[in-house]
Order: sequence, then structure tokens, then C-alpha cells
Amino acid sequence: MKFDKKDLLLYAVTDRSWLNGNTLCYQVEQAILGGATFVQLREKGLDAGRLPEEAREIQKLCRKYRIPFVVNDHVDVAAQIDADGVHVGQSDMEAGDVRKKLGPDKIIGVSAQTVEQALLARKMGADYLGVGAIFHTDSKADADNVSLETLRAICKAVDIPVIAIGGICMENVLRLSQSGICGIAVISALFAQPDIREAAAGLRGCIEKMLGNV
Repeated sequence: MKFDKKDLLLYAVTDRSWLNGNTLCYQVEQAILGGATFVQLREKGLDAGRLPEEAREIQKLCRKYRIPFVVNDHVDVAAQIDADGVHVGQSDMEAGDVRKKLGPDKIIGVSAQTVEQALLARKMGADYLGVGAIFHTDSKADADNVSLETLRAICKAVDIPVIAIGGICMENVLRLSQSGICGIAVISALFAQPDIREAAAGLRGCIEKMLGNV
């Protein structure tokens, strides 16, 4: 799937910690209906045997709404189900190796925390970068914070889209103005909310305001 940087506006990263009796598929659909433009399946605690099945369900949903769908870390699962792509961290498979495995047409996202990491990821074939944690987050206990200055420096250093992640919510989105990002990735700001669809709509509005689109 070819994607435009506009697809990264509101990037939803899944987390089954807050299902509250609902299915993950239902929650992802609510996020999409509210304005999410991209979905990453991130399932750190799910049994590996169940992951392909879960991935296929979310993939089917994303295809229905024609938005990109990638799998976090699990390159083999992404290849197995023919996902739109994969997102990898610094400790996972290098972007160049992912590209060899998935082919030229898949979306590859890479997490970066420094300009050096960002430049290497770009050189190795990354299509976009996820930079963070920008603000404190409980979703990734081991995440180191990235300053707004570093975020701006990364955006200036690379010619591929950059999204910010980590502790982002409606209350602090505007602090990312003029940073150079094209969107934000969120977990709890969507999936921990009592009304996911409403939360997505609110975030979408804040992002568009932050980017000067309204």
C-alpha cells in the first residue's frame, strides 16, 4: 500500500489493557470512526500463536476503511498475513533487513530517539519515523524521553515523515506546534478513554489545529 504523510495524522497504536469486555476490533473501529488515520497492532502480551489471527481481524477492518495497517515488531506475522507493513524499534530487525524480507512496496516505520538513529533508519529504507517518548508515558515503562529540541532536529535532518509518540493527549498536543511532525501516535489517549470515538475526534481536531490545517 502506498501511503501519504497525511495518513500519519492520527496514528492509533493498540493496547488490550482497556478492553472492558469489548473486542480489540470493536475498539479499533471506534478509533477509526472518530478520525484515526493509521493503525498499528502492538500486542506485547498476546500469545504468539494468536497474533496472526488477531492481526487478520484488524487488517480486515482497516481494509474496509482503506487506512494503512502495520504490525509492531513481528516481521514474520506481517509477511504471513500480507499486512501493509511493519513498525520496528531500535532493538528489532534493522530497516534494511525488513525491506529485504517484506519487499519494496511495504510500509516500514522505525522508532528513533536521536538524529543519528533517524538518519540511519532513513538510509536503510524507513518510510517514516516514530520519535519519542515526547512526554511521560506509562504505556512503555522503559521509554526514555526525547526533548522537543531533539524532535525538531530529527524533523529537519530527514526527508521522510516524522510522528511524535509518548504521553501525547489533547492537553499537550499544541506544544508540538512548529516541530516539523506530520502527526501523532497515541495509545492510552485513545484506548484508555471511556468513549474512544469521541477521544479520536477530539485528538483529530487538536492535531489539525496544531498543524495549522484549520
